[in-house]
Amino acid sequence: MNELPLIDLDQVVIVGAALWGGVAGLFVPRPAHRFSVDPDEPWRDRCPEGHLIGGWTGPARCRECGRPGAGEDTYGRRRTYGPGTLLVSLATALVCGALAAATGTRPELAVWLLLAPLGVLLAVVDFTVQRLPDVLTLSLAGAALLLLAGAAAVPEHAGDWLTALYGALALGAAYFVLFLINPGGMGFGDVKLALGLGAVLGWYGWATVLLGTFAGFLFGGLYGMGLVVARRAGRKTSIPFGPFLIAGAFTGLLIGAYAA
Repeated sequence: MNELPLIDLDQVVIVGAALWGGVAGLFVPRPAHRFSVDPDEPWRDRCPEGHLIGGWTGPARCRECGRPGAGEDTYGRRRTYGPGTLLVSLATALVCGALAAATGTRPELAVWLLLAPLGVLLAVVDFTVQRLPDVLTLSLAGAALLLLAGAAAVPEHAGDWLTALYGALALGAAYFVLFLINPGGMGFGDVKLALGLGAVLGWYGWATVLLGTFAGFLFGGLYGMGLVVARRAGRKTSIPFGPFLIAGAFTGLLIGAYAA
């Protein structure tokens, strides 16, 4: 008799995580559109055509625009709004799949998969309007610490909750000092974002905190230099720093999870 091939659990987890990320990414464009406003403006509640959106979940597709004679495009399809849904979905799937590949079946993987779409949402909003809403940054910090406390109670985890807490406080304090020194280069939204990033990086220790922080500054610096070289920005041009801090934390988290 031919033996049935054994199922590779790690591969199943990676595929499942990528699928989860792809589905979760479909729901990012609508809140990204609603949150992408200037600080003094209320959250958007209408599509670009002026139709009421209603709700924060669901695909970024206007129902009113899909009605006959009410804003259909040339091919009679409903109009979408916000960032490109396919691109955001693929990016979230890639992030979740990479986190699963690095973390394996350890319990903290569930935390990373729940936080990843929120990180993508923050990056998209900051890139769009150079703003990190408090409701998102503080939710990230609170959710990270709460979920990691749950992961710490499960056997076979590879991190430490107290170090995650200290990492959140330390990175938040460090960014606050940078904000006081140079408010034009470091926004207060970045300070609040640092709380959540410090928590997830601190889970795997101080070396991971330093690595993720350095990577974030490196990515941001390279992006700024690229804009200057391409003459699309000057040395004093403001750039969204949050996406690079998130990318740096993602890099540090991957390495920390793989090495744990």
